[in-house]
Amino acid sequence: MKRSPHSILQIVLAVLTGFGLGLAYSWLLSPVTYVDANPALLRADFKDQYRIAIAAAYAANQDLTRANARLNLLGDADPVAELSAQAQRMLAAGEPFDKARPLAQLATDLQQGFVSEPFTSTPIPTFNTPEGIVASPTETNIPASSEEATFTPQPTVFFEQTPLTPLSQETVAPRPTFTPTPGPGAPFTLVEREDICDPALSRVMQFLLMDSRRTQVPGVEIVVTWNQGEDRFFTGFKPELGNGYADFVMEADTVYNIRIVTGGAFVSDISAPACSDPNGADYPGGILLTFQQP
Repeated sequence: MKRSPHSILQIVLAVLTGFGLGLAYSWLLSPVTYVDANPALLRADFKDQYRIAIAAAYAANQDLTRANARLNLLGDADPVAELSAQAQRMLAAGEPFDKARPLAQLATDLQQGFVSEPFTSTPIPTFNTPEGIVASPTETNIPASSEEATFTPQPTVFFEQTPLTPLSQETVAPRPTFTPTPGPGAPFTLVEREDICDPALSRVMQFLLMDSRRTQVPGVEIVVTWNQGEDRFFTGFKPELGNGYADFVMEADTVYNIRIVTGGAFVSDISAPACSDPNGADYPGGILLTFQQP
């Protein structure tokens, strides 16, 4: 029995209609809803938002154990490295440091295993010196009389004066002198400069920032300038190398100037040292700059 083309067309239209109705039902009328999905199944951008939320919660409650448990739900092989990498991506994208800092702080605390004190700058106290009060004479305008006043002399009255007893002079005790002490915002000074001749660290300028107790300090901004431009970065984004560590890749035959934003420490004329390998070939070496608060 031979089917007509008309019947074949009806079958095709019926199949397409059923397929379309099925898609409309599954997409519009009753779409699939995921409930309590595993965070490890999220897309990469959603995982980034998840880490930001975890870091913000940790900054508020300082619960390191709970933050670590939440990060483990993402299934990252190295949560500390992922936090540091995301913070660096945010800074490279031009986002403010205040937004990336909770990620770096959480990575640092996970690396060291305990909650560190937040890095806050200590305001410098100001003293208001009282200004002297300058008295200005007050002029009294006496209206002029149209008629000339007549002066009538008054009788002189004499009073018996009693000698005054001198008052004892009070002794004013001097106020104590305020002596500032170095705090988190104290200036950093260069305490050591070391040239490193290691091919693995060729042209790498390394920074190590410590406080007065030689504890590494994260979150300190460093500015590197040269004739062709400027670069800004922060310590603490590579906690595996140290909380106060940062680095910068130099160009050969280029002179750099370094400024530590906290305190304004300035170091000029920094360049890659000349080194030689065992075969006698020359290559630009690296340098390690150590800064410390007094």
